[in-house]
Amino acid sequence: MPALIGRTVARLGAGAAAVDAEALLDRFTFHYGWINRHEEMQTRAYPGVAEGLAQLHALGLKLAVVTNKPRQATVELLTRLGLARPIRAVVGGDSVAHRKPHAEGLLRACKELRVGPREALMVGDSLTDVLAARAAGLSVICVPYGYNEGADPRSLPCDAFVESVADLPPLLIASGIVALA
Repeated sequence: MPALIGRTVARLGAGAAAVDAEALLDRFTFHYGWINRHEEMQTRAYPGVAEGLAQLHALGLKLAVVTNKPRQATVELLTRLGLARPIRAVVGGDSVAHRKPHAEGLLRACKELRVGPREALMVGDSLTDVLAARAAGLSVICVPYGYNEGADPRSLPCDAFVESVADLPPLLIASGIVALA
């Protein structure tokens, strides 16, 4: 998040010395948390996410969320959106010393889920996600929505691409990665 603040300040033309990045981060965290706690802000999951997570969970897969966003705000948002039940681990940007694209968050999630990186799969929407997955030794599948700094996720160097998280379970079954019980 500090890097995002720094890039934003630079684009606005304000001198880095004139801006208290820590104070801006504190204000951002406060407002981000407030927005996530108020249903009237209308934050919604992307189409197919709830169904896809439920299907992946039903297949017996262990699910985690690794994000550069603050962990507590992420847990609250997942809960409010009704997505928390199948998620067994949440690693926020404030949970690790190095945020994505560093491998630390993904490796921590693997450790919490008790799976090796070669047994894990990252679903991401940005180059940051792809780089983190590669650094951690995970395969990565990309989706077309989310934060990707304006770039088309279809151009990312991922292992596969699905239009929705709901398309992931059939892909995993068809490829033999997951077997039906």
